[in-house]
Amino acid sequence: MKFRTLLVAAVSAVLLSSCASQPEWAPAGDRIMTPWGENLDPENVLQEYPRPQLVRDRWINLNGLWEYAITPADAVPEEMEGHILVPFAVESALSGVGRAVTENDALWYEREFKLPKDWKGSRIMLNFGAVDFKAEVYVDGKMAGEHTGGYAPFSFDITDLLAGSGSHELKVKVTDPTDTWCQARGKQKLSPNGIWYTAVTGIWQTVWMEPVSESYVKSYNVVADIDASVAKVSVNAVLAEGDACEVVIMEDGNVINKGRGTEVVLDVPQMKLWSPDSPYLYDVEINIVRDGAVVDHVSGYAAMREISCERDADGHKRMCLNGEPLFQYGPLDQGWWPDGLYTAPSDEALVFDIQKTKDFGFNMIRKHVKVEPARWYWHCDRLGMLVWQDMPNIADNHGNKWGRKAYDEGTDYPVTPEGRENYFHEWSEIISAFKSFPCIVVWVPFNEAWGQFDTEEVVQFTRAQDPTRLINYASGGNFVRCSGDILDLHNYPHPDMYLYDKDYINVLGEYGGIGWPVEGHLWQPDRNWGYVQFKSADEVLDTYEKYADMLIGLIDDGFAGAIYTQTTDVEIEVNGLMTYDRKVVKLDQERLHAINSKVIESMK
Repeated sequence: MKFRTLLVAAVSAVLLSSCASQPEWAPAGDRIMTPWGENLDPENVLQEYPRPQLVRDRWINLNGLWEYAITPADAVPEEMEGHILVPFAVESALSGVGRAVTENDALWYEREFKLPKDWKGSRIMLNFGAVDFKAEVYVDGKMAGEHTGGYAPFSFDITDLLAGSGSHELKVKVTDPTDTWCQARGKQKLSPNGIWYTAVTGIWQTVWMEPVSESYVKSYNVVADIDASVAKVSVNAVLAEGDACEVVIMEDGNVINKGRGTEVVLDVPQMKLWSPDSPYLYDVEINIVRDGAVVDHVSGYAAMREISCERDADGHKRMCLNGEPLFQYGPLDQGWWPDGLYTAPSDEALVFDIQKTKDFGFNMIRKHVKVEPARWYWHCDRLGMLVWQDMPNIADNHGNKWGRKAYDEGTDYPVTPEGRENYFHEWSEIISAFKSFPCIVVWVPFNEAWGQFDTEEVVQFTRAQDPTRLINYASGGNFVRCSGDILDLHNYPHPDMYLYDKDYINVLGEYGGIGWPVEGHLWQPDRNWGYVQFKSADEVLDTYEKYADMLIGLIDDGFAGAIYTQTTDVEIEVNGLMTYDRKVVKLDQERLHAINSKVIESMK
């Protein structure tokens, strides 16, 4: 697919800040930074259209400098304290603030905006890529709505709240308990240490507005049936009476099929299958038609691919892509940045880690207890990178027993009824928002017993949300016999297969963690941590190759996939293939690619 990167230069001229001139901005603190963070222009922050599968031509990007204040959670600011660069969390260097927010605080954002004249008569949608954790949104003094959950996008129709013409006021209040409550929070901790990182609060993905008609497309999903050579398209749309939905699939710019309705099945002759080696994307266009005229138009894409499970000649269950067994091998990817924390400093930075993973010879990424912006998954789709998507954990395993060596060793986390309800709410939103990205082939509801509870119920819930993908029900434990698809062992530093079950796909979900602190590229020079540590690139790569050879031997015993820890250093962890600032690739890339290719090809 030839995706159009839409910039906002044309509309930014009509968008006025609350200040007559741009205030000064500088990164906060003195930590290491990425090259993209060092060269960041605060007037040109993440300007790409944020939703590649649902592109509209008219939109306004609201990223940039907003006013902010931090107050007690139940208070309202008497005045704003300064400026914050959206969409970087308040704790990050690139926010320009670098302040911690506790469970007793509220973070307030404020700015003004104007709408283009040609938007008159349209419904105005205000969109947030993600806000951590609870957001209350106000437009011209009236509440537009609220949203809880730090990882899924959300939108409000603000048309009826806009008071007259001219400038309008936008305020956002954010509260974030982080690890003091059972919310999805991944590796965030108010007191970071070891494998736990700096907390992230507030707006951390792009904010934008766009006009829509009374009838408009909200989302869509495409599921391929490669045996029947058809694409099943489901469209979620708001439709006024008499309006119709039209779906068009194109190949290399040429229409190959179209149909009408919100549930359509379209023939895709001579279907081009998507894979890491050949990541072909079909263009998709969806129109809402009224009396022969198009009142809403969105463009996007789809991939024709299927993920399944089959037994090989030795009786081992294998993951199959498009009916063919494929050993899935990739790094544990935390998705953190020294300057932006949860937010990559630019789209170029966002794609950098994926491309490097591809260059290293991997075919898969495990996105570890974090969810990325939609553009990250699009980059995986277009570059050909499989993804195992974790649910960000709601707790660690200090409140329950972690059983990692055998079935039924562990215990459930004592989640509260409110925490349980919120888990299902957030997991449902995440799956709903990202199941349309074909790169995702595995859902991972739990990791290492962190907040794990009611495993069978969670597996069934996950399957009901999306029956087209495999479920890795508990990466690293707690292991129970359930209706999930994958049994996932963790072992550091070397590969080991201490548990095998013929009824599951068996994988090594984490191993390695070979640490090497690179002077001048450390988050905290006097503190660094790794599962094992060496003093040179040659030592690290020699050990990596030794572990890879051990892994190859275990593939014959039944392993069908593996995850190496990890893509980059993160804060005081120094076991990355790259430094945290992305300035140093620690290992010889050509040799690393050869080793990884050998691992993947050993199952063929």
